Amino acid sequence: MIKTIIFDFGDVFINLDKEAPIRSLLKLGVSQFSEEMTATNIKYEVGRISSQSFVQWYKNLIPNASETTLIEAWNSIILDFPEHRLRFIEELAHSKNFQLILLSNTNALHIEKVKENMSQDRFDRFKKCFHTFYLSHEIHLRKPHPEIFEFVLEAHGLTPNECLFIDDSKENTDTAKRLGIHVWNNHPKKDDITELFSKMKHLF
Repeated sequence: MIKTIIFDFGDVFINLDKEAPIRSLLKLGVSQFSEEMTATNIKYEVGRISSQSFVQWYKNLIPNASETTLIEAWNSIILDFPEHRLRFIEELAHSKNFQLILLSNTNALHIEKVKENMSQDRFDRFKKCFHTFYLSHEIHLRKPHPEIFEFVLEAHGLTPNECLFIDDSKENTDTAKRLGIHVWNNHPKKDDITELFSKMKHLF
């Protein structure tokens, strides 16, 4: 029996364009997306460097780009948050049938952009739906590493087979599955979180 539902954020609730930052940085003069860039992005995502240091790193890489332009390029991944998904999670929270946890790989600049796009009021409504709201840059852990799932399980005293984890990345759901957690690897273009109870009815 599922008692706890753990949700990803991007491409589960909020729409993303994951290729947009790469396209934008290429236009600004980056010749290719290097391993060093990936490593820097991950450091930022787990809060090991500040937003200022992160933007400065890219400024050193692309001297002709302004800080504003670089932030806009980085945040171009963040799109809209459809109202029907917000209503869905509010109704689910109101039912009090499950413990709801958000577990997201994200960073400070992206969260600010999320708030800008969806409005502070709607963001507050969304955050209020969850018992706990875990962001990778705040807890210094990220998916797909098993440590982040073990952290959540231990912090809440959860039994893995009583949990459902929903994420658009198969790499992330594969890790959770290996730990005994039920998973739904949703496809952003084919699935909608509002279909949760029809798509995963075998668990409920």
